[in-house]
Amino acid sequence: MPRISAASNAAQRAETQRRVLTAFGELLFTHGLPGLTMTDVARHAGVGRTAVYNYYADIEELLISYALDETERFLAELRESLGRLDNPVERLALYVRAQVEDLSRRHLPPGPAMAAVLSPSSFAKLADHVGELSVLLQGILRDGMEQGYLPAADIAQQAQLVHGTLSSSAARGSDEPAELEARISRTVRFIQLGAGARFDDAGQPVRVSPLPAVAG
Repeated sequence: MPRISAASNAAQRAETQRRVLTAFGELLFTHGLPGLTMTDVARHAGVGRTAVYNYYADIEELLISYALDETERFLAELRESLGRLDNPVERLALYVRAQVEDLSRRHLPPGPAMAAVLSPSSFAKLADHVGELSVLLQGILRDGMEQGYLPAADIAQQAQLVHGTLSSSAARGSDEPAELEARISRTVRFIQLGAGARFDDAGQPVRVSPLPAVAG
């Protein structure tokens, strides 16, 4: 009988864990978090319930692992996409669009709502990663202010307002493609205008001030 190498064993474990996380994400999308059990996840993943418990002690631990995994993936893809754009107002639009699409797709409790679902220690783990998103957004807003495309404002406060609007937008409305696209477009323009962006007749961002002083 051929031996099973440590590398093969590790690959198999990684594949099983990936199947569990994928199944959990699919169930979040179709059924939501309330009432979701480890048995449901195991059945959907096509593995035994014991296999799920080999990786996660309970639904909370599975939720935080899924959220961290998705956030890391989202951050990597978002940074790559933002790197292709120069104008900060256009980068803000991309950030908003990506966030609403992602939050709508994942069906995770957004923002502060996660605090009601997770223990303080688990929420703290997630908050570290979510903080990276806030840093990314604040960088976009800072660039917009420094380049004169956005009026000077408190950057941290502005980022909080943007994320509050994003959570609200993602939590309501239909997921039908046409309706989702309309909601995203409205949210993008609402946030851009709320941040002080202005546009010419062709819809292109224009500078609102030459050399603004940046607050925050």
